[in-house]
Amino acid sequence: MGQAKDAVGAYGERVAARCLIEAGMELLELNWRSRRGELDIIARDGRTVVFCEVKTRRSVAFGGPAEAVGPAKVRRLRALAAEWLSSHPEVRGEVRFDVVCVRPQPAGAARVEHLRAVC
Repeated sequence: MGQAKDAVGAYGERVAARCLIEAGMELLELNWRSRRGELDIIARDGRTVVFCEVKTRRSVAFGGPAEAVGPAKVRRLRALAAEWLSSHPEVRGEVRFDVVCVRPQPAGAARVEHLRAVC
């Protein structure tokens, strides 16, 4: 079960990264980890540093992907972003938190929804 979930998550992150690049964003880092957790995608959108949480769901039976980013997750993302920024003093600009929702389809391309400035 864990490997299947990891594979779905990795697929979603690849799809999300491709969509962000196609939208003109520059990827700075993928799957950045610290002892506190992980940031899925760190990108630059013009002068804005964007921390993207990727949520991949095969169905919405337990809610949509964006609904998985609750208050505790938001606090953790903000703490991780502050940690990343302090370890990258050369990267400056406005900061934004986005969620990229990926829904694989039985056939064809996945459905992707990029929610900007959600938390």
